[in-house]
Amino acid sequence: MQNQEFIRSHVLVIGSGGAGVRAAIEASGSGTCVLLSRTIVGKGGCTIMAEGGFNAVMNEADNVSDHFADTMKGGAYLNDPELVRVLTEEAPARINDLIAWGAVFDVTDSCTLCQRPFGGQCFPRTCYAGDRTGHEMMITLMERLSQTSVKVYHEISVFDLILSQGRVIGAFGLDRKGKLYVFIADATVIATGGGTRVYDISTNSTSGTGDGYAMAWRAGAELIDMEQVQFHPTGAVYPWDARGRLVTEAVRGEGGVLKNSLGERFMEKYDPDRMELSTRDVVARACATEIQEGRGTPHGGVWLDVSHLPAKQIEERLPVMLEQFLKYGVDIRTEPMEVAPTAHHIMGGLRIDPFCQTTLPGLYACGEAAGGVHGANRLGGNALAETQVFGKRAGSMAGTEPEHEINSNQEQVDSAKMMLEGYLTGDVSPDMVKFDLQRIMWHGAGIFRTKKMLEETRIALDALSRKKLKAVDPSGFISCCTTRNMIDTARLIVTGALLREESRGAHVRTDVIQDWDNQSSPFGHTILTRTGATIERRKA
Repeated sequence: MQNQEFIRSHVLVIGSGGAGVRAAIEASGSGTCVLLSRTIVGKGGCTIMAEGGFNAVMNEADNVSDHFADTMKGGAYLNDPELVRVLTEEAPARINDLIAWGAVFDVTDSCTLCQRPFGGQCFPRTCYAGDRTGHEMMITLMERLSQTSVKVYHEISVFDLILSQGRVIGAFGLDRKGKLYVFIADATVIATGGGTRVYDISTNSTSGTGDGYAMAWRAGAELIDMEQVQFHPTGAVYPWDARGRLVTEAVRGEGGVLKNSLGERFMEKYDPDRMELSTRDVVARACATEIQEGRGTPHGGVWLDVSHLPAKQIEERLPVMLEQFLKYGVDIRTEPMEVAPTAHHIMGGLRIDPFCQTTLPGLYACGEAAGGVHGANRLGGNALAETQVFGKRAGSMAGTEPEHEINSNQEQVDSAKMMLEGYLTGDVSPDMVKFDLQRIMWHGAGIFRTKKMLEETRIALDALSRKKLKAVDPSGFISCCTTRNMIDTARLIVTGALLREESRGAHVRTDVIQDWDNQSSPFGHTILTRTGATIERRKA
């Protein structure tokens, strides 16, 4: 294969969504910083696609204690309370950072920030820029990034971390032609986003393949609660190539209602108090139940209707949704949307402390790659806040790492080359393996789970992991490495799901009868490492 290239920096940030770019901005003040993106920086990941908003206490009638309580309750009390405290206390300052840097959020006539209601919250605290909030944030962050000394590498796919004496000292990457890059750093930040592309129907961009989870797990880091996969209640179901595309919670926040094929507003049965603004896990299960019990729409979904709202309100506050559905031949001002649950967000991830340090020295994590903030279910609007709160903390803390005398681990370099060259003699297309993987996960580890289904899924995933992936030439190395990471991420999800013998948040075990609620659950985090897997037991 082609010769490798070595790049040395003080801080290495892997991932270019909202959390990664914010981390790089913060780290740049402490020395040389390299930012890696598997796409064009600012164009990939989920932040740019996020439509709904940014949760922050910005109104005198609201308070941080309520935001904290809503987040803990919404997360089924599986959240790390200290991480939730950091999120809720620092979110207002982080949105003010963005505004100071030029971000334009919607404001009222009195020039205060507009805030809309989102599910599971006792106050309308979700700040927004129409239904393109993430796009506005990324434009602002990219402009700020351009004013720093950060060295950006576009279209580099990272596939493994590099270790030396138990410490992370960097990562291996590949460009589109298959050239190997060896990035060496005093501190490494994983901000690689989520992994719901392991499912057949997903809101994630093509980069949501779980690379950060898989790399960190193989390197020896602890991961927690990987079974907690959020299925967003409303993804498009038609036409076929639009399946899973997010229909933002802002639609329900603006007053959208859910109906089944009988015209019934079915959330009255599942949460009569909060209705469509119940938490995502409750709404997703309600939609799935209506579909399974035969009250679904022609294309296997339910109806989401905003046609009762003034056309001007839809045009001004939901412009992206209006444009998206007009392309599908649906005018949401006059007719309903057809939606169904879609894999959306992984609440679990790398175990971090409040300073974003993982259990591996030299390794930090932030954004969706990290676990503990959202517990068993994420409130809409908390993810964008998380990117800025913990992106700033990760970058700042990584920048404080002392400089180390680091030599690249040649044994690991040789091993990485051998693995890559082995793909040239493989016999199975990675695309076919991905195809099988996504369908196996959708049917075996979806919204409703049983031990039997999960065990069958684990056996099927083990079989996929033994297949010898084939690259026709070095340009195919990335696809092989990505597929390897997807298999490992899927296995982590299933392992956690088997360990958690209860229904909690987004994780539902229909074969388990329990006599406890979320606050009195005997279980804590699932903990997954390369050497074993377990679930915490709480003392009676």
